[in-house]
Amino acid sequence: MTKPVQAPDFSEISGLIEAARQQAYRAVNTTLIELYWQVGAYLSAKLAAAEWGEGVIDQLARHLAQTQPGLQGFTRSNLFRMRQFYETYQHDGKVAPLVRQLPWTHNLIILGQSKSKEEREFYLRMATQERWSKRELERQFNTALFERVVLAPAKHSDALVQMHPDAKHVFKDSYVLEFLGLQQAHSESDLHQGLLEKLKNFLLELGRDFCFIGSEFPLQVGKRDFSLDLLFFHRGLNALVAVELKVERFEPEHVGKLAFYLEALDRDHKKPHENPSIGLLLCASKDDEVVEYALSRSLSPALVAQYQTQLPDKKLLQAKLHEFYALNLAQTQVDDD
Repeated sequence: MTKPVQAPDFSEISGLIEAARQQAYRAVNTTLIELYWQVGAYLSAKLAAAEWGEGVIDQLARHLAQTQPGLQGFTRSNLFRMRQFYETYQHDGKVAPLVRQLPWTHNLIILGQSKSKEEREFYLRMATQERWSKRELERQFNTALFERVVLAPAKHSDALVQMHPDAKHVFKDSYVLEFLGLQQAHSESDLHQGLLEKLKNFLLELGRDFCFIGSEFPLQVGKRDFSLDLLFFHRGLNALVAVELKVERFEPEHVGKLAFYLEALDRDHKKPHENPSIGLLLCASKDDEVVEYALSRSLSPALVAQYQTQLPDKKLLQAKLHEFYALNLAQTQVDDD
């Protein structure tokens, strides 16, 4: 009997083409950013030396429009942005390489919305690392990610840092899930189903390198059946990540149940080359002192985080951040004295 002819597999060729496209895009973007940097440096020097007044920038924009038909990006406002771009980063050797890895629109968003050098560096590094789209970058500003990370570091057990030293850079203390559109009073089923329906959004909020494995993942221990709410794998940490959902306040006993699930994962599902599984308890609210007590003697690599169904009050967080920096400065001055 003649075997059916299988269709040829073209996936490798498609992959090569896509990789070449991405490489070409990055090369073009780097060249463009370098051009804007050089133009910005030139304009900065001319204006600083009082050789040109700001009115000359208008003349330059009109000249380029007339002599370079079809040329885009050299309007009066953009020329001033190039100058600002150069002057902002010219003495910052740490982040100068990062700006060349991001599209111009990303750089403009970070320049326009950041309130400090620290915030600019934070978003430059995160946008480069996570490869955020323009829309996702704007969303992270709206969720006040920088303020939340500085004011509230992730709450984790000591075992997590011992087993996964890089994990503290992966997880957050709070996750904003405004894209679910949940009512203030919602059930665990509503939350669970919403995350599955908006899985792409949730993966973006979790961060790069998270891969979804399953929902209500079955675990059998002895003669009893259990199930995890959500199971992921993190490529960078090389570990399974169990996510348990709680629509109520965090309680200490939640940590014990999560530890039980992690033990079951490590004994029955973890591959030999993988690191110990990590547990993330996502709850509606928490008392940080209760969390600290509950995690202090936990032998499991676990974290407790809070989820928010609405965008945080960014002005309030910025005010708290200002107070935070002021207190740190005052304390530093006291220590120096």
